[in-house]
Amino acid sequence: MELQLKRMRTSDFDYPLPPHLIAQKPIYPRDRSRLLVVHRGSGEIEHRLFSHILDLVHPGDVMVFNETRVIPARLPATRESGGRVEILLLQRLGDGFWEAVVGRGRKVRVGDKLSINHDLVCEVRELREGGVKVVQFSSEELLPKYGKTPLPPYIHETLPDPERYQTCYARVEGSVAAPTAGLHFTPELILQLEHKGVVTAFIILHVGLGSFRPVRDENPHHHHMHKEYCSVPEETCQRINRAREMGGKVISVGTTVVRALESAVQGGKIQPFSGWTELFILPGYSFNITDALLTNFHLPRSTLLMLVSAFMGEESVRKAYAEAVRLNYRFLSFGDVMLII
Repeated sequence: MELQLKRMRTSDFDYPLPPHLIAQKPIYPRDRSRLLVVHRGSGEIEHRLFSHILDLVHPGDVMVFNETRVIPARLPATRESGGRVEILLLQRLGDGFWEAVVGRGRKVRVGDKLSINHDLVCEVRELREGGVKVVQFSSEELLPKYGKTPLPPYIHETLPDPERYQTCYARVEGSVAAPTAGLHFTPELILQLEHKGVVTAFIILHVGLGSFRPVRDENPHHHHMHKEYCSVPEETCQRINRAREMGGKVISVGTTVVRALESAVQGGKIQPFSGWTELFILPGYSFNITDALLTNFHLPRSTLLMLVSAFMGEESVRKAYAEAVRLNYRFLSFGDVMLII
């Protein structure tokens, strides 16, 4: 359904986030993170461990996961002048061409060559809006050799095991950031959910600039959502439709799943879909598919926080986030998680 425009400001989605609450390391084991449960109808808040999610779902519910996998997208490089820059890959365009952001590269121009190593060079071929550049690599096959895991800029500690920034079910390479709500699951917990009768289903949304680019305009309706590739297969649509017919709930594991499912809606029903999405969900949006949302705590003024506010209500979000801050929940990518039911 069309977005019902509502007068709002980006500052409406601000909140005080103490720096010490930004998680720098993941929890071990994954399912020992804290879980803040918000009941949309009553506004009641519960405090649990993530493993208790087994008590909060029911046989016949369908839980939808994003099985994208993070690529080694950070590439330190040297300009012909000798200056150091960092390339962050965004999307593969084919034949060695990629969309990318070049850190500290404001003066990078079309035709400039950036050396990653003696056997890997890229040339800037096009400048696009928002600081995005199209680059062409001399040997695309060498990217995994020199690339590094692209942790978010607010994480300042080194991650000993890069796999800890992948979900346990990550399968299809293409993201430059993890779908973080899925980081709390273990293979054992997913098996327990399935043994309880919860149906599992999968989509792909390759996380790119659209998910993490900050909203800078005070009017969020002026924010341009960079396109991201997503795929909702027929089997997932069938499982969702069957569950809904039988009275089951659709639980989206993360905001990326919500955006993929909503992008696949045609005529009020979910249909198989593969393609690009620029869907930007703000308060006033009418959700078609998701009944419950599992999501980490997000940055102030972010598109992700705006989506969560659309799903559970702006006042409820403010209340839940204030409670999470008061009780020292861990925030952002390696932080704790919230279930909105």
